[in-house]
Amino acid sequence: MDAKFLPLIERIAAALERLAPPPPPAAAFDGARLFRHDAADGAYHPAPDYGLALDLLVGVDRQKQRVLENLRRFAAGLPSNHVLLWGVRGTGKSSLAKAAFMEAARSDGALKLIEIDRDDIMALPALFDGLRGRPQRFVVLCDDLSFEEGAAAAKALKSALEGGVGGPPENVLFVATSNRRHLMPRGHAEDQGAITAAEDAEEEVSVSDRFGLWIGFPPMDQNAYLEAVRGYAARFGLNTDDLDRRALQWSQLRGGRSGRVAFQFIRDLAGELGVKLPA
Repeated sequence: MDAKFLPLIERIAAALERLAPPPPPAAAFDGARLFRHDAADGAYHPAPDYGLALDLLVGVDRQKQRVLENLRRFAAGLPSNHVLLWGVRGTGKSSLAKAAFMEAARSDGALKLIEIDRDDIMALPALFDGLRGRPQRFVVLCDDLSFEEGAAAAKALKSALEGGVGGPPENVLFVATSNRRHLMPRGHAEDQGAITAAEDAEEEVSVSDRFGLWIGFPPMDQNAYLEAVRGYAARFGLNTDDLDRRALQWSQLRGGRSGRVAFQFIRDLAGELGVKLPA
C-alpha cells in the first residue's frame, strides 16, 4: 500500500469509530434506572428517579393508559410500538413519558430509560446498535423532537427505527415528544427551492409514520387546570382558602393554562407557605 494513503485511511477509521462507538460495559447500567446519553463520548450518565407520580397528571387519563399499557407490553417482551406524544407545550408530554416509565419500571428491574438530546439524533443508529442484544430493555426518550437539521436527521431516525437489514433492536423502544404532529420545524421551506423543500418535507413526514402510537395532548381547559392545582395542593399539604382564585390569576399572568403552569403555581405557593416539595 502506498504510504501516502495512510493518513487518509487513519482519518476514515477515526471517523467510523466516532460514528459507531463501542458498546457500553455491562456495569454501565447498574445502580440506576434513568440515564442521560452523551453522544460526544458515548457515555451513559445515571440520573435520579423521576419524582412526579403518574396519578398527579390530570386531564390526560386516556393518554396515560395508552402509554403505560404499551410500556408494560414492551417490558414483558410482547409486541409494542414506538410512541410519538404530540401537542401544545406544557400539557405534560415529557412528564407523562417519565412518570409512566417509573410506574412500569417499579416491577421490572431490567427496564431502563435513556434520554438523548434532540441535537444528537444523528447518533441514534449507533446508539441503537450499541444497545442491541443486551439483557436490559431500553426506553430511549427524545424530548421536543423536531428536524431543525432537515432531512439528514430524519433519515438517521428512520435508519434507527427500521434497523437496516438486521431489523430494529428487539430490546429498544423509542419515545419522542413534539409540539408538532409531523415533527417539521416552522419556516421549513425558507431558503430552499420548491422541489428540495417538498422532498425534505416528504422525508420528514414519513418519519412520523414509523411511530405506531400517535398520542395527542389537547390544550387544558379551566376545569382540568383547577383539578391539577387541587391535586398538587392536596398531595403536598398546601392549604389556602383562595386556592382557585389565586391559581386562575396565576394562569392569566402566564397567558394560558397547562399542567406546567399549574405546577409552577404550586411551587410558588409552597415557597410562600414554607413547604418543601420532593425533588
